[in-house]
Amino acid sequence: MNAKLRLGPLPKTESVKITIVLSARLKVDLDRYSELHAQTWGTPVDTAALIPHMLEVFIARDRGFRVALKSR
Repeated sequence: MNAKLRLGPLPKTESVKITIVLSARLKVDLDRYSELHAQTWGTPVDTAALIPHMLEVFIARDRGFRVALKSR
C-alpha cells in the first residue's frame, strides 16, 4: 500500500520532553497512522516520535499563524 501521507520520513532533531493528555480515540488514530507511516517509509516508528513532527508540519502550514508572526 502506498498511501500519500503528509508526513515524510522523520528527521533527527534535538528534543525537549513534555507531557500531553490525549483522548483514547486520538491515541488509536495516532497508532494507526504510525503503522501506516512505517509501511509507507519502510521504517518502524514509535507513535510518540511522530507527534512532534506532525505538530511541526501543522504549524508550518498554518497561514494564520504565519501571518500573525509577521504582523508582530
